[in-house]
Amino acid sequence: MKWIAQLFLFISLLSPLSALALFDECKDLFPDQRIPTSAQAGRDLCFDAFAVYYSPLDKKPIYTVEKLNGERLAGPHPKRTNQFYEEARLPYQERALLSDYRGSGYDRGHNVPAGDMTNERAMAQSFSLANMMPQARQNNQGIWAKNVEEPTRQYAKRAGGELYVFTGSTGKMGSIGNGRVAIPDHLFKLVYEPSKNTAWAYWVENTNEATMSPPITYQDLKAKTGIDFHLPDDVASIDGKKMNQQHQNQQPLVGGWYPIFFDDYSPSKVQEIIANSKAGKIASIQIQYDRNPELAKKIAQEIQRQTSVQLKLSQSSPPDSATASYERNRVTAIIRSK
Repeated sequence: MKWIAQLFLFISLLSPLSALALFDECKDLFPDQRIPTSAQAGRDLCFDAFAVYYSPLDKKPIYTVEKLNGERLAGPHPKRTNQFYEEARLPYQERALLSDYRGSGYDRGHNVPAGDMTNERAMAQSFSLANMMPQARQNNQGIWAKNVEEPTRQYAKRAGGELYVFTGSTGKMGSIGNGRVAIPDHLFKLVYEPSKNTAWAYWVENTNEATMSPPITYQDLKAKTGIDFHLPDDVASIDGKKMNQQHQNQQPLVGGWYPIFFDDYSPSKVQEIIANSKAGKIASIQIQYDRNPELAKKIAQEIQRQTSVQLKLSQSSPPDSATASYERNRVTAIIRSK
């Protein structure tokens, strides 16, 4: 009765309540803590350095937000990991899967770039598939990286204060994988500089042949996406109390989620997880694996033997990539911290 479950999910997502995001644990990532509004139903996901408003139907971000600071960007950066993982906070039927991208011809395009991350944990979190969209390969590695992401970083380094950056995609020109991850037809990045009260947006076709055009205005972006980002020049406002009352029965998908990778059994990593669990710092763990169930079970058994933390095993198959290699024997523990 798979169609009944899908129908129930679709109906639940059409509810007016599901179209309002709260981001209770990461409001500081938004300008004046004002959350954008959109008619699209989604899930709000908080990470350490960014937030994602995620579409369970399209299985990609509706938008993401991050704060860029020139001083932090000018400092040392962690090494890029290229270790993608499935988002453990999302129900299985709502997730983009590693296997969805296998052989699709599309890159896993970061919404919040790995290059913006300034510590190892944030870098690891940036490879959650909840932060990815199917992106034309030459677009991702060419025009988007060189003419959108890098200029935004360089501007942030010159700016005197914080920049707020929203990234997302719109439209649908098919899908990839058994999970039917939607392929967007356009990508956007909105940059807001509070000290000057100025904003602009990049608007790029999701094709290998895409060319750059001049930035569009904030008002144009709102019209194209249907998202009201509630920047100061917008007279609309959000009634926070009313939103909280409407969402009181909805479980927020927030918390400090981060991956720990095992290429072999590491007593020190396992003991670190156990120690954090005993200290009350861990709420739950999902262990993802592909071809090494023995290692996954060994890690799970040792954690369960010494703790009472909620733990779940999940099998997934990462795709091959021209730009990243994967150890199929790798096991990933997705930690949810309290």
